[in-house]
Amino acid sequence: MDFDAIQELIDPSLYILLVACWVLGYVLKRTPRVPDWTIVYIITVFAVIISLFMLGFDVKSVLQGILTGAVSVYGSQLIKQAQKGASGDDAGKTSQ
Repeated sequence: MDFDAIQELIDPSLYILLVACWVLGYVLKRTPRVPDWTIVYIITVFAVIISLFMLGFDVKSVLQGILTGAVSVYGSQLIKQAQKGASGDDAGKTSQ
């Protein structure tokens, strides 16, 4: 799946929400009292609530919120893992 296909799935009015989710995730990651495993849930709930207010209260808004939050987390992880791979930190490690 290429980025153009993802762009077609997300309502263009939610691009600012995508950036807001990315920033919120960055802030939460650096907050010592927030466990890493909770960040994806916080981002998803935030994205769904904001998309409901931006697009209206219907099922499409909930799905758009979930998709926007997911793309935000995926994009962040994509960059993080690419940087880790480029620096050689992950060389030779396998997960079990």
